[in-house]
Amino acid sequence: MGTSSMAFQLGASSSLSFSSCSIPKWTHDVFLSFRGEDVRQNFISHLYHALHQRGINTYIDNNLKRGEEISPELFKAIEGSMISIIVLSKNYSDSRWCLDELLKILECKATVKQIHVLPLFYDVPPSDVRHQKGNFGEAFARVEHKFKADKVKLTKWKEALEKVANLSGFELGDRNESDFIRDIITWVESIMKNHLSLNVAKYPIGIESRVQDIYQRLSMERNDIICMVGIFGTGGIGKTTISKDIYNRISNRFERSCFLKNIRETSKQKKGLIRLQNKLLKDILGGKLDVCDFDEGVNVISHRLHSKRVLLILDDVDELKQLETLAGDPKWFGLGSRIIVTTRDQHLLNISKVDSKYELKILADNEARKLLSLHAFEKDKPLDSYAKVFEQVMQYAQGLPLALTVLGSTLKDQTIGQWESALDKYKQIPNKDIQSVLEVSYDGLEEHEKDMFLDIACFFKGEPSADVYKIFESCHFHPNCGIQKLIDKCLITVIDKIWMHDLLQDMGREIVRKESPKEPGARSRLWFYEDIRYVLEENTGTNNVEGIKVDLPDGHVHDTIRLSPNSFKEMKRLRIFISHNARFSGEFNYLSNELRVLNWSNCHLQDFPSNFRGEKLAVFKMQAGCINKIIGGCQFKNLTIMRFYMCKFLTRIPDLSSCSNLEKLYIESCENVVEIHDSVGLLDKLVGLVLDYCPKLKSFPRRLKLRSLEDLNLMRCSKLQNFPQIECKMERLLSIDLMGTPIKEWPSSSIGYLTPLLNSLSLKRCVHQLQNQNEPCLSDYSIILRHHPWVSNIDGCFDGIKGLYLYGSVKDLVHLLNKIPHLQHLKSLSLTGDPNLAIDEIHSFIGYLTGLQCLHLATYSDEYPMLDTWFYASFSNDCSSTLQELDLCQSGIVRLPPSTKSFVELRVLRMMDCDNLQEILHLPPNIECLLADGCCSLERCPEVSTKFQFYTSCGLQKLSHIGLSICPKLDENIGSQAPNPSFVEEHIQNHSCDIIFPGNKIPDWFSHTKETSNSHSCELDISGPLYLDKIIGIVFCAVFGEVPYGSGAEADIYVSINGSRLVETYLSISKYYDDKDCEHVYLNYTFKESIEEWLQYPTGDNLRFTFEGDDEPNFKSCGVHIIYKHEENESLTVGECSVDSLNGILLSKRRRDDEDINLEFNKHPQHKRRSQNLGNSNVVIDCTCVDSDFAEAEGGSEGSLKEEDVPASRFASQESQGNS
Repeated sequence: MGTSSMAFQLGASSSLSFSSCSIPKWTHDVFLSFRGEDVRQNFISHLYHALHQRGINTYIDNNLKRGEEISPELFKAIEGSMISIIVLSKNYSDSRWCLDELLKILECKATVKQIHVLPLFYDVPPSDVRHQKGNFGEAFARVEHKFKADKVKLTKWKEALEKVANLSGFELGDRNESDFIRDIITWVESIMKNHLSLNVAKYPIGIESRVQDIYQRLSMERNDIICMVGIFGTGGIGKTTISKDIYNRISNRFERSCFLKNIRETSKQKKGLIRLQNKLLKDILGGKLDVCDFDEGVNVISHRLHSKRVLLILDDVDELKQLETLAGDPKWFGLGSRIIVTTRDQHLLNISKVDSKYELKILADNEARKLLSLHAFEKDKPLDSYAKVFEQVMQYAQGLPLALTVLGSTLKDQTIGQWESALDKYKQIPNKDIQSVLEVSYDGLEEHEKDMFLDIACFFKGEPSADVYKIFESCHFHPNCGIQKLIDKCLITVIDKIWMHDLLQDMGREIVRKESPKEPGARSRLWFYEDIRYVLEENTGTNNVEGIKVDLPDGHVHDTIRLSPNSFKEMKRLRIFISHNARFSGEFNYLSNELRVLNWSNCHLQDFPSNFRGEKLAVFKMQAGCINKIIGGCQFKNLTIMRFYMCKFLTRIPDLSSCSNLEKLYIESCENVVEIHDSVGLLDKLVGLVLDYCPKLKSFPRRLKLRSLEDLNLMRCSKLQNFPQIECKMERLLSIDLMGTPIKEWPSSSIGYLTPLLNSLSLKRCVHQLQNQNEPCLSDYSIILRHHPWVSNIDGCFDGIKGLYLYGSVKDLVHLLNKIPHLQHLKSLSLTGDPNLAIDEIHSFIGYLTGLQCLHLATYSDEYPMLDTWFYASFSNDCSSTLQELDLCQSGIVRLPPSTKSFVELRVLRMMDCDNLQEILHLPPNIECLLADGCCSLERCPEVSTKFQFYTSCGLQKLSHIGLSICPKLDENIGSQAPNPSFVEEHIQNHSCDIIFPGNKIPDWFSHTKETSNSHSCELDISGPLYLDKIIGIVFCAVFGEVPYGSGAEADIYVSINGSRLVETYLSISKYYDDKDCEHVYLNYTFKESIEEWLQYPTGDNLRFTFEGDDEPNFKSCGVHIIYKHEENESLTVGECSVDSLNGILLSKRRRDDEDINLEFNKHPQHKRRSQNLGNSNVVIDCTCVDSDFAEAEGGSEGSLKEEDVPASRFASQESQGNS
């Protein structure tokens, strides 16, 4: 066995040990082993009666006539019992039957690690048992004499007696038998209580993969460490459910275990934390210790548990003090212990320094769909008649397990109308069971944190985070700390924009609604259109109102809110006013000076009330409407963002020198603005200055001293002729866009202030002279200087450019650029849009670009083939040794010439939408990605077809992705043959590839297939034995369906194994393609290196493959084929299939009828690749799929567990010797 396969085998066995940690299915609580003639009629009858009275299911062998051998039924009874009680009486050892029972009990204890053994020393001291002395020894001597010929058996019995004597147990001694039995019952009940399975979930959908992920973080194979793992996530996400499932699976592998639930709630009660400490001590040690205060509890826990190997789960922790009191230091517990903490607050896990954190996310769409359907219909899929309303509930719940469970249970057996009615109600007033759980996270926030959460829920969800931070800073909410607190508590996420789950948003809005259920004007925030209309028209607003956001609902286009002079008069604390598309009429004479946000589209006012000074405004945005001047006085000292869009009555931007904190000034499509005050050019904190399409603008600041500026945009200001003088180093300036602005001259002194950070300079249709020189004018061009991976550097003019994009009439520009020095450093060049550009002109320009790595040539014209064989052959002499990426999209190329093979460094070749391309006969030897989607004339691509036969080598070893969607004339049998096992093993061990092409069926050689009906996901299960260590390749296939004409589709295709997402491919199907019956096949061949990573966490003998997409495409079918290592004269059986691995021939009957092996080809997607390379392969085995829906994990195989079940120390003192 090679090194790699050995490593894989170890990984598989490690993960499989988890699947064997399923919840034990005991047939009995207690098994009694005893010598009948000693104790049956007295002690055992009393003990059995006491156990039975306590409801303890006890196995007792009433067979008075025993044979020489123990029956298989008795062995099964021992294996199926949680506890074995061994009554060691004086004649116990003269019975072979009893001694064999003892061997079986100790064997189960050592291997299964689930059986608790309690020795009872009934009228014999432990030392007599250990050394076979006294009456006990005399009895054993009789057995020795009888079996003196079987030395092996005698040795085993002696060792067993020594082992059982060394276990902690109970000795009768001089005690009363009734007291003796009472102690036994107490011990048994404590063991049973510690091993009772916790209720997890009626339908544990989505649990398995998440439990596996957490299990890996527990490092259960290590007994020399103490590991602490934190599970965090929002309320209702399933933290408690997951932790219960883990507890059930692994608690039997520890000496003692304790699940402390509802810590947040309990700790808030009187002496709640002390009660939790006492429960912890009782569960681990047994008995009642009754600590009286925190400190005493900490001391007792750390002192008494430091040698105990325990499993401790602390559920729903929300304060650091709780952790410090219950598990303040991992060293409080013995080596091998595991502590799991669940919380809504990630920050608690950070400061408590857990070893690993795991964030629970919402369910995947297919998981959520199944969970809701099971609760609502007790079926895996919804009823067809409920499909529409079912999707609405899915959208409302958004994958939150709590919501799916509550809504599904609530709507069960309800009519469609009742579903719709309930959903409408919940959108206004959330379900109380969901609300109460989610609201817990809000209750734990500080005052300003609550304000920020409610503002986000009511106004700012989906808004840019930087803008929201500025607003909260202006409100003195301290967002740098508070926003992080909201993130830590899983209430929001921040990635450029601020987001929250819809149900969390509903929770926040419900909190506001309950401030004043009957009178909206007394609430702190208003967002519901009818409430706002009522409050403003009826003048019912109060001092409580802090924010208003008006969104015009569908169907209210002509509605108008009629304002009166006093509409806002009582809203003295109004901080936020946002109006999107609503219509107002009437005047008002008061507006609060507490406003931080004034964002009003279609404002009907020409000016604002005289009382309004805007001193606290942070964001001021106006769109369309009648505003004709900025607020008089302009004392916007806190303003950071000012934007005016399509304000046709605005004519000038006044003096803004008081706006010392202004960072963004956007004046866009304001067609009558003629003047920008000079003060704008001196705003030291200004980051963005955008004046886009202000066609009458003539007066612009003559001097720019904007040290913080990053973006300067003067696009389409068609009357602006003078570019300002730059008077300081603009070290942050990234882009200048002067497209369509008739600048007559660029001051030469300004060039010197441009810095290397500048990566975009757009001069399209911008007429000017460069550095006052007399070279040809740069007219009608767009010049964009790009980093790519490299940094642009402007020195004088264009010295050092490494990325250049030229669009438009490029011919004269090519001559100009030939005169510019240092363009030999150019790495990336794009020439786009000039169908009349002569080949020799391109060639003369490109000829000296000896370091060119990326070239884009596109004409957007079919009339003139810009690239032909002659040019390609000539061009290959210049860049064939350096070019890595070539883009010929939408060009007139007909075929690739033989000289293509000379491009030895070319990795990416794009030829999408080349309508004249007929064949691809020659490809560069090291090509990795070929994209020829949308080539409607393409008929032949033989090298690709050979590549996917895997019978003979095509030489394109590195080719890993091919896009041939929307190529209706393509006539190639791609993927028509199963990979040859010997060839794969010998030639393709470390390579993977995928392809999308027109077609409507999965190749016939696929052994596992599943049909679906236009679903966004497709699941397929393969049951074993799987022979994981022999898998060296997996082939995936999916057929996805047509796209309605004109709609188009852009989607990610994902493939997951056992819940871990492993393949991601981006697909785009053109909306302009007019064949609505467009179907495509996606094939992915994945080989050894990636397979080893993928199969780290198999679930027993089952692999679940999940194909998922976004809204498009719709899957028609999916398939999986497993490739096994080739080993001569060996046959494997997987599921219902067997394969002769010498010949790779399928021996079992196929599950599908043979069909035409040729795939039917159909139409088209543009394809972008955003995936990971896969890895390696060898022998193919065909198997029959065993489809099954995901269900609760059943008891796994009886694995070999290495942790010892250490006896509790409170028993009668015995010599406790550890068994490793």
